[in-house]
Amino acid sequence: MAILAVNAGSSSLKFSLHPLQDGQVQPFVLSGNIQGLEPHGTPEMSWTYLGKKHAEALVVSADSSPFATALQGVRALVQRLEAAPDIQAVAHRVVHGGGVFTESVLVTPEILDKLASFNSLAPLHQPHNLEGIRQFQAAFPELPQIACFDTAFHASMPEVDYAFALPRSLQDQGVRRYGFHGLSYQYIMSVLQEHTIRGRGRVVMAHLGNGASLCAALAGSSVATTMGFSALDGLMMGTRSGALDAGVLLYLLEQGWTHAQMEKLLYKQSGLLGVSGISADMRKLRADGSENAQRAIDQFTHRVIRETGALVACLGGLDALAFSGGIGENDAVLRAQVCERLAWLGIRMDAQRNQEASGKQAYAIHAPDSSVEIWVIPTDEGRVAAREAAALLARQGKAMAQGQAPATSALA
Repeated sequence: MAILAVNAGSSSLKFSLHPLQDGQVQPFVLSGNIQGLEPHGTPEMSWTYLGKKHAEALVVSADSSPFATALQGVRALVQRLEAAPDIQAVAHRVVHGGGVFTESVLVTPEILDKLASFNSLAPLHQPHNLEGIRQFQAAFPELPQIACFDTAFHASMPEVDYAFALPRSLQDQGVRRYGFHGLSYQYIMSVLQEHTIRGRGRVVMAHLGNGASLCAALAGSSVATTMGFSALDGLMMGTRSGALDAGVLLYLLEQGWTHAQMEKLLYKQSGLLGVSGISADMRKLRADGSENAQRAIDQFTHRVIRETGALVACLGGLDALAFSGGIGENDAVLRAQVCERLAWLGIRMDAQRNQEASGKQAYAIHAPDSSVEIWVIPTDEGRVAAREAAALLARQGKAMAQGQAPATSALA
């Protein structure tokens, strides 16, 4: 048996198949990505199975859609792969669980309706996550669909960190910090604790990619993070602005900007792309070499350094720093610059080990005399989602064996 983990976006679908062995979720045997799922798009599926890479184009029929075609493609792929394990459940990454869902849940119509009420808090992700669930329910009607939340890892944050300085009535309506990238942080923390005792102490984790955030953890639990009410706050990102003076939005309103214009600006036209005017891709900016490209890189790096310092203050010190995400795992220059500016913490990087870090496995890059351990840990959100799904199914199986009705909704 196996768990199929999926991450549905606006124009792409990532998936991975994780076998179960003695009840434990194993690394994926199948991993893939389908691009071109926007309306009238042409789906292209690429995947790796047992270490071999493959790709094929998917044909969309006149009575279908790119997304539905993609799901049928995934189903057909799993069925035809030699020795592929049977799927027991589908685990979905869902960005926002609000203050309601603090652990993974079996999806019901009631839960889907509640999750849809959070769409405005994560407009780039939430609607597409939920559409993915609906489509998988139609394509795999016999399988349990399980929602796993990026916000759940941060449920342990104290009120002093998640509360805004606004009237209590707004907090009662759900206006507060939630934090994101929780599945990634959950994985990074588990790997870090497997490799070093420092993972049980004061840790800052840096998930740096097109979406970027930092998380401060103490004894394995989140105590502060840079993202807040929405996935806009904190660090500068690929196309998102990060932290912004609310007065800017008031000014834009006075200038006649509409909600749609401001949403497009903050989510799709800012960040590395907005500052550079070139690209949201750090690799392209590194290769460009222009003044505008360097300005965007410098600004991104500065925000990482600045926010890391703030989180260290919340922790009262630092035992370990972990880099992850597409930029964190692959950009040795950025890691070196961040650690150089944090040398006042006693951080000492081993330059050779920093260059050797490939992003394929957990790798320590600190020097022997460093007061803080530095790690590069490639994240695996799919494996965490699969673990969450397997654990939920095991709990429900145990409840049924004991003659109890399994809980299917956090709203019950």
